[in-house]
Amino acid sequence: MAHAPQMRIPATYMRGGTSKGVFFRLQDLPPAAQVPGEARDRLFMRVIGSPDPYGKHTDGMGGATSSTSKCVILSRSERAEHDVEYLYGQVSIDTAFVDWSGNCGNLSTAAGAFAIHAGLVDPARIPRDGTCSVRIWQANIGKTIIAHVPVSDGAVQETGDFELDGVTFPAAEIVLEFLDPADEGEGEGGGSMFPTGKLVDDLDVPGVGVLRATLINAGIPTVFINAKDVGFKGTELQDAINGHPETLAMFESIRAQGAIRMGLIESAEQAAKRQHTPKVAFVAKPADYLSSSGKTVHAEEVDLLVRALSMGKLHHAMMGTAAVAIATAASVPGTLVNLAAGGGDRSEVVFGHPSGTLRVGAEARQVDGNWTVLKASMSRSARILMEGWVRVPGEGL
Repeated sequence: MAHAPQMRIPATYMRGGTSKGVFFRLQDLPPAAQVPGEARDRLFMRVIGSPDPYGKHTDGMGGATSSTSKCVILSRSERAEHDVEYLYGQVSIDTAFVDWSGNCGNLSTAAGAFAIHAGLVDPARIPRDGTCSVRIWQANIGKTIIAHVPVSDGAVQETGDFELDGVTFPAAEIVLEFLDPADEGEGEGGGSMFPTGKLVDDLDVPGVGVLRATLINAGIPTVFINAKDVGFKGTELQDAINGHPETLAMFESIRAQGAIRMGLIESAEQAAKRQHTPKVAFVAKPADYLSSSGKTVHAEEVDLLVRALSMGKLHHAMMGTAAVAIATAASVPGTLVNLAAGGGDRSEVVFGHPSGTLRVGAEARQVDGNWTVLKASMSRSARILMEGWVRVPGEGL
């Protein structure tokens, strides 16, 4: 029986922040995958190695975690004051599904660097030495991101001494600015980044009870709850959560009810088809704990503790988009995030996560009774791990 040969597609494997993904230029994809639809989804699942009932991604480029099951498409932008269009797909590990409902903040870092690497930025905008401010249109959520990428001798500088908790080795620092990161379209409070119009809601979760929650659309839709309300301290590492199916089921129920209240889905059953958003995170006041790297994080080093789940599992560090949500919520007096950080007016916070700490900032203000955020910022790093071609079997693609 004859079989079609493997397809060979130009691709770059990159780390961005605490995530990894396979990056493509739109023009390099097979014609059927250059437009949204089933062919693109099938291609990305096959590249990553999903769906994989073994949960290993042995036959693909994925790493069988939410942080490493990602694909990115970049192309030149025709929008004024933008260099590139960036589209992100979160590939499910064990089901045949690609979630396009949100952004990856960590890979936004790599998107800026890749745009230069791939020749998608006007050479006139790239200095010989210095910083290139890559203007990115994030197509999933319709927002602008500015990646300030260091350049040396006309090329992206990838090496450096910037250390990022959750990443083993130092690299060059890339500063990200998320402009107007709030999504002000959906929900009961339409026109507000707090979709119900409240800073704190009572969320009735079947099997759990009524929980206080801050529901926010900034960076990525996020449901924040207090750690103590679900029996945790905010110092937990992955094994304390991910090894307990009943705990993961509880958090998924919370996420589903939050999604309904935020107007993202109509029923809890629909949450399975919207795995990437919203995120659910729990917060607590500062405390000492031992991070996953073995380093002690002292209470006096942080303003609060945050743990977040992504694609049904506790994240090993923090998603970049969730960090934007943390920064934004912390800057609004009265949210659960702000209260965990000590309350009051704040333009930045340092929070503790399973791998260490992260400093994030946001500029928020109240206009006509509604809160809005002008921008959020953080520092990450990125580098190319491998470049060339990715090969996938041609059948069905």
